[in-house]
Amino acid sequence: MKKVSFQGEKGAYSEAAAIQFWHESIQPVPQKTFKSVFESVTSKISEYGIIPIENSLTGSIHQNIDLLLDFHLSVVGEIIMRIHHHLLVNKNIDFSDIKQIYSHPQALQQCSDFFEKHRHIDAVPMYDTAGSAAYLATNRIQNGAAIASLQASQDYGLHVLKKGIENNQQNYTRFLIIAKSPSTPKKSGKTSIVFSTKDIPGALFKAISVFALRDINLLKIESRPLQSGPWKYWFYLDFEGTMNQEACCNAINHLGEITSFLKVLGSYPKGKVVN
Repeated sequence: MKKVSFQGEKGAYSEAAAIQFWHESIQPVPQKTFKSVFESVTSKISEYGIIPIENSLTGSIHQNIDLLLDFHLSVVGEIIMRIHHHLLVNKNIDFSDIKQIYSHPQALQQCSDFFEKHRHIDAVPMYDTAGSAAYLATNRIQNGAAIASLQASQDYGLHVLKKGIENNQQNYTRFLIIAKSPSTPKKSGKTSIVFSTKDIPGALFKAISVFALRDINLLKIESRPLQSGPWKYWFYLDFEGTMNQEACCNAINHLGEITSFLKVLGSYPKGKVVN
């Protein structure tokens, strides 16, 4: 049985994504932080880790993009999952009783329209959506609620007071699967890399050109600040194709010649979308 680390408590969205990804029995290993997920895979406590990397409403999870650079792990898969946020309470609690709502900052942000309509309710950030549900149940909170999944309500014996309170029904999160060793697909897929450019005019244009010259489709590019000094950046980039394809290998070799740093995070199959 595969051991899979995820950030959060039982009932977290990452756990649900892991179950959907493997479609078989796994042993979920809850971790307090995203960094702990990376550390558990590095130390072989778990065979795999699963991390959210971007959300269709709130954008990238920058901490995880940075951790991909910091750790020597490979991206081996992805899954895109529709996120349904529900308002959970202890039994016999009415909406008028609620003074605070607990959840992960990303979930709170994804439900910002709800808080605009109910400004008397305070949003209280916590380290995890399912963790906020557990906190609510364990402490028998009578004047609060949690934003979490339907599974979390079942796991912690909570009542679903309101369903689907996210800002937009097109609320999807993309999760990456990380492992110690790469697992490049033989057929089509996608590849994630990070690189930094030399401090010369046209450096980024030249970097992007190595893909355009070979008709390789870019799927995502994002800049992140380098820790070595202010106003210096590295770039996270996803492109269509894998390192088993000659054009992609040639593009990466070319990119390595004109950049100051380059790391291939992994090639992996395109992830399915789960609604």
